[in-house]
Amino acid sequence: MKTRFVLINTSHAGNVGAAARAMKTMGFDDLVLVAPRWANVLRREETIQRASGALDVLNNARIVDTLDEALDGISHLCATAMTPRDFGPPTAAPRAHFEMLLNQELSRQDGCAEEAEKASNPEASEPEPARQAGVAFLFGSERFGMTNEDVYRCHVALSIPTNPGFGSLNLGAAIQVIAYEWRQALGGFAVQDATPARALADAAQVAGMLGHWEQALTAIGFLDPAAPKKLMPRLNQLFNRAQLSPEEIHILRGVAKAMIETAQAKR
Repeated sequence: MKTRFVLINTSHAGNVGAAARAMKTMGFDDLVLVAPRWANVLRREETIQRASGALDVLNNARIVDTLDEALDGISHLCATAMTPRDFGPPTAAPRAHFEMLLNQELSRQDGCAEEAEKASNPEASEPEPARQAGVAFLFGSERFGMTNEDVYRCHVALSIPTNPGFGSLNLGAAIQVIAYEWRQALGGFAVQDATPARALADAAQVAGMLGHWEQALTAIGFLDPAAPKKLMPRLNQLFNRAQLSPEEIHILRGVAKAMIETAQAKR
């Protein structure tokens, strides 16, 4: 689904950079600024610094004079407004609203599929072209938020659930939350491992290490070869559960070697 972030009358250049960074981390790149304070805001040093590498989002961003220009091709408008108003669109938490919105879109797509199936019938009338769905998230100025007129034209006023005693979010943080919730609703990204996948020792390496430990435990008098009972099978199960790596096998064999050497030195 086409996704656009619209910043209205933004007054701080750094917030534009923060918006670009928040969007890129969640895989979005359609940013439109409506009448920002600085005509060159996309090239200002503070903007670029706060973008922290999201320069492609800034390069693709557009500056327009009116909100109408920013909403071309968009079918669903989401205001982000904390100030209560006498009337206007319903207020909803982002997560609940996004679930509802996507369910509606799936229903619409199912309807289009049915129309396409009917169109395969030569006697059926020509179906209307499917409307391209698009959603825009609107953010007002840092000092005054969104105007009543801009909120009234939206389908929903998104409210991020926050501490009732302190719900103030700066613009960059609010954009990050909305972008995250929308990305999660769309399916999200897979978690990337911070460390490489762990290699496991094979059965032969484990068996060799267990043989080494059997010698060491015998050398220090912990294992009686004449009455071994179930010590080694139990250790075998213990090390299998531990899922040892080759490096850990080397460490354990080093311990076994030191045990044997110490036992021999004391004789």
